[in-house]
Amino acid sequence: MRYVFALAIALTPLLAVEGQTKISRGYAIPLLDLANQTQRQVIVDREKGQYLGHPTTFLFEDGKSMLIVYPKGHGKGAIVMKRSSDGGLTWSQRLPTPANWATSKETPTLYRTIDPRGHKHLVIFSGIYPIRMAHSADDGRTWSALKAIGDFGGIVAMSSVTRLKNGDYMALFHTGAFGLDGKKRNPREYRIYKTLSKDGGLTWGPPVAIAEKPGAWLCEPGLIRSPDGKQMAVLMRENSRKLNSHVIFSNDEGVTWTKPRELPGSLTGDRHQGRYTKDGRLFISFRDTTLESKTKGDWVAWVGRYDDIVKNREGQYRVRLMKNYKGYDCAYPGVEVLPDDTIVTTTYGHWTKGEMPYIVSVRLKLEELDRLARKF
Repeated sequence: MRYVFALAIALTPLLAVEGQTKISRGYAIPLLDLANQTQRQVIVDREKGQYLGHPTTFLFEDGKSMLIVYPKGHGKGAIVMKRSSDGGLTWSQRLPTPANWATSKETPTLYRTIDPRGHKHLVIFSGIYPIRMAHSADDGRTWSALKAIGDFGGIVAMSSVTRLKNGDYMALFHTGAFGLDGKKRNPREYRIYKTLSKDGGLTWGPPVAIAEKPGAWLCEPGLIRSPDGKQMAVLMRENSRKLNSHVIFSNDEGVTWTKPRELPGSLTGDRHQGRYTKDGRLFISFRDTTLESKTKGDWVAWVGRYDDIVKNREGQYRVRLMKNYKGYDCAYPGVEVLPDDTIVTTTYGHWTKGEMPYIVSVRLKLEELDRLARKF
């Protein structure tokens, strides 16, 4: 298989920054703690004795209607769907879903796409082998069964989907313990792949590898565009737990990418999901796996600017959103920003000692966090 690892000329200063700057295993920016502010928390779903995990959210164009999907189990398990009509303050009962959604083998992910004729669609992916997809043409009121998108598999499919400037869509996923053929690999083959759709996400092309690094287990790519839309950054989990998270960049709509480089300790974690607020700052939610951190294993967020990522700076501050009471088992987050700049970030975790994980949202505004940060 041919890998595309070209280096864009405009990005050469990035490598110089890495060479000149020592990569910290911890962080020096302020840590804000919201874990005990229960007034910010909304329980989305909880079931005694049942593991509920790994949610993805979608905010509709009206700025208040939301959908959420998550599995009944650790990744593998029947897909559950709920709807909110008030920006995530309250949630419906579990909605009816097609029968074969109960056969989901991996974390479900949910996205909006628009086809070349301007018709809107919603798609849900479910990974391992083969990657399957369900489709809705009526904003989630009815859904198709899960169907294979091709003769290939992947993990956390799709952890990112973005619309390209030509109207196509690019989706990202990874392999590791399982290869594209769904078979276990020893040694593991950690690679980041892209697949393209030219018809608004209804069909997808063959996978193409875009990133790997000897000695690093790169996975769960989280894509963020620069504020001007001209550049893509993909933040990646490092699963050997020996290195920081990594990042790659593209200046040509994902055709070529820089070589992976380590991020600062402040951005080290799993399953990065970022959104911009009105003032241009980024709120990125993730599971804290920073090698030196007081909140390791908890649900945290990073606040800073895109330029901080480019220049390998630590950012403005970190936030502990909730404390997780069992290892690293939490925080595959959804992040949405409402029209009034309220951030609604949602994930699963062991939020109560001795109980199965359940789904919770935390609501906040950066102006509130800024006030807390002034005390540091």
